[in-house]
Amino acid sequence: MQQENVKSVGIIGAGRLGQAMAQTARRAGRQVVIANSRGPQSLTSLVGELGEGVSAGTVKAAAAADIVVLAVMWQDVSQAVKGLEWDARIVIDPTNDFERSDLDGRTSSEVVAELVGPARVVKAANTLRAAILGSDPHQAGGQRVIFLSGDDADAKAEVVALFEDAGFFVIDLGGLREGGLMQQVGAPLAGHNLIRLP
Repeated sequence: MQQENVKSVGIIGAGRLGQAMAQTARRAGRQVVIANSRGPQSLTSLVGELGEGVSAGTVKAAAAADIVVLAVMWQDVSQAVKGLEWDARIVIDPTNDFERSDLDGRTSSEVVAELVGPARVVKAANTLRAAILGSDPHQAGGQRVIFLSGDDADAKAEVVALFEDAGFFVIDLGGLREGGLMQQVGAPLAGHNLIRLP
């Protein structure tokens, strides 16, 4: 059920994952700003394909949305977020393409949370391939399952609402560390396309 106070969604990164998150956010009835490092003019044809409600913007404009998705490769995260004002914004971290040795014993989302503080980070949208994430989650008479984790209850509630409005069945895995350890690459929940049947 869609909230009356609909949150805008900014997406930093316009590759497969960014496009899938734009499709998800539009299915949820959100206004979307998508950005990449090459500038809005490079996204004209993509925005046309994604349809009404999606606009191209600068990275700064995408980062000013209520909910921001970091849809960039792991090695590009620190550069993508550098110099941006985060305040208490909600940041979805779907990154997954890291080497464990890069993390120094932390989860990827703990690293992201340090980079975007004081933003509130929610780990989500990282266990499904982009093509599956962007497709209709109503399958086989049920709903596709999506996992999330985070340390801020209000931020998680907003991200739950985004995915529920898009048609997913959301499972909260708890805090950013314990949940991240279950859903990041190589973990038990990574890569599973699960359907909840009624």
